[in-house]
Amino acid sequence: MRNFIINKFTAKTQRRRVFKAIFISAPLRLCGLILLFTSILSAQKIAVLTPEKNGQSENFAEKLETSLAAKFKVLNSSMSEAAFLASNPEKPFNMAAEDAKITGAAIGCDFFLLVKSENLRRSSFEKKDYFESYAAVYAVSSRTGRLVFWRLKTFNGYDPKDAEKLLFDSTGEIANEISERLPAVFKDELNEKPVKLEGIPDENSTDAKNFRTPLPYKRISPPYTALANLYSIAATVDIEVDFDESGKILRTDVVRWAGFGLDEAVTETVRKMNWRPATRSGKPLPVRVLLRYNFKKLDKEE
Repeated sequence: MRNFIINKFTAKTQRRRVFKAIFISAPLRLCGLILLFTSILSAQKIAVLTPEKNGQSENFAEKLETSLAAKFKVLNSSMSEAAFLASNPEKPFNMAAEDAKITGAAIGCDFFLLVKSENLRRSSFEKKDYFESYAAVYAVSSRTGRLVFWRLKTFNGYDPKDAEKLLFDSTGEIANEISERLPAVFKDELNEKPVKLEGIPDENSTDAKNFRTPLPYKRISPPYTALANLYSIAATVDIEVDFDESGKILRTDVVRWAGFGLDEAVTETVRKMNWRPATRSGKPLPVRVLLRYNFKKLDKEE
């Protein structure tokens, strides 16, 4: 009887120890995973680049680097610039995703930031001439080549130095926005599964025989945004669109980006249109289509 009581007590003690071990180790394992994930994010490499050289762009970029250093591993600017120039992007602020991936790989970063900053003299009917100091910041993923963050900051003043100071003081705010956005993008991209879909066949290929591309029942042109017009932006936006057998849009992906609200304008417009499905020999089929939209500032006469 005594042995039974001892054994029973021992068994209960063991169960308590096991439960205690599980109770203690589970949070520790969870904390370990959180720390591991945090360390992965904190190890993200960022390059800050100024494709158009001027003192204001470089000074703004330097201040932005300082603000980002606590959150990311900011790469040496001289080495990043050298790798960027070696990749030789034709239009740095209007890159195709494939070119952006090549550029990111050449630099050796997870994300690269493109910075453009200027002081402009503005005029208005409502007030006398003033100065606008602005910075456009593009954050591009090296993994996908997508533009994953875009921000325009502007400050006005009757003296250019006053406007510039207000702009430079905003780098901490932009850095915080970037720090909140990029880890989420990094996580989403790691979990993203590639979607394979047939594209439009070459017109000279045998696959093009009896093939009919998706077409909208009514074409709509995406608007040239007021913001793009204000900064005289000339750019091209390419968008990949996945259609199912009925012509319904399954997915859109901007694969040549421009910022200034043009990417969003294209995406929204494409999704507004109703599409006739692609067919081969009269049979509907799912397909991936690349659409291109060109934007430029129109002259007053036009």
